[in-house]
Amino acid sequence: MIDDKEDIVPVVLWSMSIVYFVDGREGKLNLLEKIEDLFSAAGFSALIDRGSLVAVKAHFGELGNTRYIRPAFVSRVMELVRARGGKPFLTDANTLSRGSRSNAVDHINTAIKNGFALGVPLIIADGLRGEDAVDVDIDGKHFGRVKIAGVAHRADGMIVLSHFKGHNLTGFGGALKNVGMGLGAVEGKRAMHSAIRPTVTEECIGCGTCVDLCEAGAIRLRPQARKQRAWIDLGTCSGCGRCVAGCPNNAIQLGKSNAEDLQERIAEYACGALRGKRGHVGFFNFLLDITPFCDCPSWSSPPFVKDIGILASTDPVAIDQASFDLVKEEVGYDPFERAHHVDPAVQLEHGEAMGLGERKYVIRTR
Repeated sequence: MIDDKEDIVPVVLWSMSIVYFVDGREGKLNLLEKIEDLFSAAGFSALIDRGSLVAVKAHFGELGNTRYIRPAFVSRVMELVRARGGKPFLTDANTLSRGSRSNAVDHINTAIKNGFALGVPLIIADGLRGEDAVDVDIDGKHFGRVKIAGVAHRADGMIVLSHFKGHNLTGFGGALKNVGMGLGAVEGKRAMHSAIRPTVTEECIGCGTCVDLCEAGAIRLRPQARKQRAWIDLGTCSGCGRCVAGCPNNAIQLGKSNAEDLQERIAEYACGALRGKRGHVGFFNFLLDITPFCDCPSWSSPPFVKDIGILASTDPVAIDQASFDLVKEEVGYDPFERAHHVDPAVQLEHGEAMGLGERKYVIRTR
């Protein structure tokens, strides 16, 4: 990380992406005003053509979860897009899990209950049951073609609002995960999650917690070595990882290759989700309410890192790298790897390899 308040030879900056930053403190400007300042400083006005249909990608949170991005922040971004002549709409794609966002009707009702009735169209990006998918060709390690939510693909531009937080399968979730996993159609989500192959270790005591957590019905208890132990039918497993996160004895684990493959697949789907929108996409990462787990469970963990601030960039790799570095700088270690035993840098490395952006960046503090 480089802060451009220090002396830097200009030629060095030319090879780096710029990430704009405001801290999370209320001062001369409140956070809503700071978002507007970031929008202007990062050049997002130039991303929006007059009359263009602009997807504002957010995560509405599962019912019962309260740590998602605050609707007031999303509303301010909508106002800024509209003021530049764009036609914003709020969007996300359906989930693979069977929670409150697995179809468009439940998904929209969840968004409204969680405060996202903001006076703009709210459109679920992959249709009623995830059937609206567009095949997008990419040249990836895992995929030659990916299935992207149709509405997001057809939008003229996109502003991506990501809550930067931990994730039990990828270490952290930021901009890459928000557009990669978030805008993969249901079939695409299934293809990404197919990398996950959880295994049950000797520490299993047969408590049955994982059986209750598994929405796919892939886990049951079987007698093994004179005691009950969990058994996972990998043919039925959806790869959601809830059993890994929820086991009270850490008896369900992922192999290193599982986590790495999933992160690489997400980066490749991010490539597909952003295809055709170069020069028309901007990213905000909110380093507020930084929790160990994502916004998908029907509960919330308390934050385990204090509020840091908000970042903006046109480079999804750089903004995630900067967010990661700021969190590590704040606590003095990698809290995501410590919490989940996953190296989240894999998604950054593969995203850079796929041409999504640069890991080298300069921070410009507002």
